[in-house]
Amino acid sequence: MKPEFFIARRFAFKPRSSSRPTFIVFMSVTGIALGTAALILTLSIVKGFSAQIENKLVGFSSHFQIRQPKGALFMPLPADTIRLATIENIDTVIPFLEKNIVLQSGKDDTGRVKPAMLKGIAGGSPPEFLKESMVDGAWFDDPEPSSFEVLVGKPLAESMDLAVGSRLLVISTSGDSSGNLIRADDDILNLLSSLDLELATVRGIYETGLNEGFDKYMVLADLSSMQKFFNRGRTLISGYEVLVHDLETLRETAESAIGLFGYPFFGYTVYERYANLFEWLKLQQNITPLLIITITVVAVFNIISTLLVLIIEKTREIGMLSALGLPPAKISKVFLSQAFLIALVGIALGNLLAFGFSAFELHFQLIQLPRKTYFIEHVPIQFDVFDYLTVSCLVALLTMAFAFVPARVAASLKPGTALLT
Repeated sequence: MKPEFFIARRFAFKPRSSSRPTFIVFMSVTGIALGTAALILTLSIVKGFSAQIENKLVGFSSHFQIRQPKGALFMPLPADTIRLATIENIDTVIPFLEKNIVLQSGKDDTGRVKPAMLKGIAGGSPPEFLKESMVDGAWFDDPEPSSFEVLVGKPLAESMDLAVGSRLLVISTSGDSSGNLIRADDDILNLLSSLDLELATVRGIYETGLNEGFDKYMVLADLSSMQKFFNRGRTLISGYEVLVHDLETLRETAESAIGLFGYPFFGYTVYERYANLFEWLKLQQNITPLLIITITVVAVFNIISTLLVLIIEKTREIGMLSALGLPPAKISKVFLSQAFLIALVGIALGNLLAFGFSAFELHFQLIQLPRKTYFIEHVPIQFDVFDYLTVSCLVALLTMAFAFVPARVAASLKPGTALLT
């Protein structure tokens, strides 16, 4: 062990009257540990929150959609999927069908009427986030059901007094190849003659936490069943939902896919469709740098004040070391080594504290959030080793950089003055 490192360890953690380190060192280590833990937890919560909201939005509308203007329906072609498969970044292509509808339900004479969006999803298994969001009932498993079955959001089910097995009337129009309920040029006679009424059975109830525009509005159905009951068996769709491998090139992939179809097809990414929600998430993330700077400044002044107090406390020892021939450069290294040791212990404890709190909260979920505001019930935490390493390295580098000032102060003390203090 180098002599300056040995001396630094004795200066920093030498006991006074018991096995505990000096009070100032203990407070400095505590401050660095709390600051490190706060930084890591901030990054973990912000990333976890953004990831959960993004996963829910992607689950409802994929990474990007390809469709025609004004909600026009069209016939899907096998060549469409083949053409999209030629784009390297594309992972999954799923056809979907959307129709604006009106729901009517009620056990009394007045009933309950709500506007909604009916969405038909292809495939035998639900998206992972919907599977986790089912609070009652089950996903569709009958390829040829005898009645039209739907999934409704919990807020919509509560407002219409629905439960699994409930019957409700679905009102839509079938007079044109569009998913719109009313056209601008419709008169009352055309509208009444084109009304399509269908009884539906509630097969399941889901709750994602995305109330406005989703749980309160979106009614899900199996695509083939929806085509059978509402399109008179025609396999018309509203468009394609596409999932990609790499989000970094999402915009370029969407443009390439739309270019393969040509006019009149168009598309948009999930970030463009729900730009207001993603801007809100970005606002949450923009607060993070301010918090990081604040905590870092506190940690820096914490280590500077600690070293200055240690210099005052060890002034005679510094004078003795100088008198014994230890050069100023090595005395400076002694206090830089102290800063390194204090920072190392504080950072290690901060990492353990952040990891322990994260694991505890993920397991017990004690901290509740208002779902109507944050779309989730519990604090989301995302483990990322890179965050732990980044914060640890940042705190260590800043601590060592600002510890240079008090280290130079210690090195500049004259032996005679120090010994007489």
